[in-house]
Amino acid sequence: MSQGVSVSYRFIGTLHTPFKDEAEMPLQPTSRSSRPGVAVIDPAYVQGLKDLAGFSHLFLLYHFHRVSSIQLRVVPFLDQVERGVFATRAPTRPNPIGLSVVRLERVEGNKLHLLDVDMLDGTPLLDIKPFVPAFDARENVRAGWLSKNGDDVATTQSDRRFQ
Repeated sequence: MSQGVSVSYRFIGTLHTPFKDEAEMPLQPTSRSSRPGVAVIDPAYVQGLKDLAGFSHLFLLYHFHRVSSIQLRVVPFLDQVERGVFATRAPTRPNPIGLSVVRLERVEGNKLHLLDVDMLDGTPLLDIKPFVPAFDARENVRAGWLSKNGDDVATTQSDRRFQ
């Protein structure tokens, strides 16, 4: 596979959240500072929302639209040691794609009312996938370097180091 190959995606909607600035954002959706938000789906894709209301949780894939650089080594949130970007959830990735598991409160037309959002207002939405415990839950999971401080996720906010 060549680095010259290009891939493009269509945004299926926009995420609207209370977070206008990176410093306000929670570190992850499980943070106590996460808030409700709304995904507004483009009318061309509304038919794809059929049957989604039966799921309690969703995977959202989105574009980190305010990331301006790629960093293959980062000092991640919750750590002071430089790590490879692929061993973190830092947004400064070669492909700035974000992933969050959120709770679906309700579907109203082309709007998904969400709980536990952790992304910036105006974030372009790439895809939605239902969280299915039989497919997605795992046993004997290792969390690498995060094992020693993963409990801090609930109280840690984002910061501006990764722009």
